[in-house]
Amino acid sequence: MNLTNNVIIHKVGENMEYLQFKRLLEYQDTISHAYTLRNNRINFGPQLTPKECLNNYQALCHDLNLDVNNIVRPHQQHTATVKNILKKETNTLEYNPNYLEQTDGLLTNQPNIILSTTNADCILFLLFDPTHKVIANIHSGWRGTLQEIILNTVKRMQKTYQSNPKDIICCICPSIRKCHFEVDKDVKDLFYNKFNYLPNINRIIEKKGNKYHIDTILLNKTLLLNLGLKEENIIDSNICSVCHSNQINSYRKDKENYKLSTAIISLK
Repeated sequence: MNLTNNVIIHKVGENMEYLQFKRLLEYQDTISHAYTLRNNRINFGPQLTPKECLNNYQALCHDLNLDVNNIVRPHQQHTATVKNILKKETNTLEYNPNYLEQTDGLLTNQPNIILSTTNADCILFLLFDPTHKVIANIHSGWRGTLQEIILNTVKRMQKTYQSNPKDIICCICPSIRKCHFEVDKDVKDLFYNKFNYLPNINRIIEKKGNKYHIDTILLNKTLLLNLGLKEENIIDSNICSVCHSNQINSYRKDKENYKLSTAIISLK
C-alpha cells in the first residue's frame, strides 16, 4: 500500500522504503530528510549488533546520497533533554552510554551532521527554521510529551539561534494516535493534572469504558500553537503506527518482537 497523502510522499529507494514531507521537500536544496518504513530485513532496533545497525544506516544514507559517518544518534530514554550538536564526536551508532546519554532531542545549525531518532509508536518531530538554517529531530513518547520536550526544543532554538516560532516548520512522523493510545487512570491523571488549563483538554483526553484515550498529537500541536508556531507550519503525517502496523513499526502491536524506524534530517 502506498502511503502518499496530501502532506507526505511514499518513496521506494534502492535499499528501503521511506516517507518524506512535501513541505520539507520545498527546501531540498538546503536539507535532506526521511522516515523509514517497516522492513523485515532492515530496521534500527535495539536487538541489532553495532555492525548491523551501521549497515542499515549505510543503506539508508546510500539511498539519500548522505555520508553515514555523519550520523548522530542519541541514547533515547524518554527524557526532555535536547542537546545542541556542533560536531560529531564519536560513533553514536553503538549506543555509547557516555555520549548523548539521557537525551531525546538534537538540534544543530551545522551542515552535514545527520540528526537521527528512532520510534515504534512514539512521536518523532522534524523541525526546520529556514530563516536561520536550524534543524532539530525530537523523540517524544508519552513521557516526553508530559515533560514538554517539544517546547524545550523550540525554546532552545529561540535562545541559541534566535529562531522565531513563526518561522519554524514542524513535521510529525507516523506514531500511535488517539484511536489506539489507551491508558489507565494513573496515566490519564498525569496528563489531566498537567494540562487541564488547555481549553481543548476534553478533546485531548476522552474516556471510553474503563479506559482513557489520549490525543498526544493534538496536545503537542496545541502547545506549539500556544508558543507561536503557525498552524500551517505544523504538518502531521496523519498516520497511526498501530492502524498501519503492516508498514509502520509498532511496539503496541509487536510487543517484544518490535523493531524501530528512524527519522533523519540534515543540513546540506
